[in-house]
Amino acid sequence: MTTIMEEFQNVGKRLIGEGLVGANFGNMSVREKDGFTITRTGSFLDSPGETVFLPIEGDAPLNASSEYRVHREVYRITPHQAVVHAHPPHAVALSLTRDRIIPLDSEGEMFSPVIPVVTGAPGSMEMAQNVASALCGHRAAIVRGHGTFAGGKTLEEAFIITSIVEHSCRVLILSGR
Repeated sequence: MTTIMEEFQNVGKRLIGEGLVGANFGNMSVREKDGFTITRTGSFLDSPGETVFLPIEGDAPLNASSEYRVHREVYRITPHQAVVHAHPPHAVALSLTRDRIIPLDSEGEMFSPVIPVVTGAPGSMEMAQNVASALCGHRAAIVRGHGTFAGGKTLEEAFIITSIVEHSCRVLILSGR
């Protein structure tokens, strides 16, 4: 059986391998009984080291990811059990000119038929609320000019959605749409 740390590391390696994050950008979290476990600020996702536990309410440790507010809001208002935040280049590019992405490819249509594009400064409560609201009815959202947030039952499922979103955006760009 895979441990939570192995799952963080495996998904992190896949995110980097597919070019969905670069350097030490992006973060991941998993819901737990009274809160969630998240990657540390500045950690490399393929070797995240120790993670940080945050309660749903209260102060966040200084070493928690700077996007902890988004993860916290997602867990407050959605049923998602895991969240992956990445910076897929094609998704970010399309977010600059659209308010939502409608995939044309079969996988995108099946798994994420509408991908909302939301606003808010990275790390802000505004962005956290906008992303969490979008993830109430969708499996992924893109923050304009910043990156994707995907929710799922597991980190692997959230990774798969992230990968599908990037694939769908790449197809849209290659098709000239």
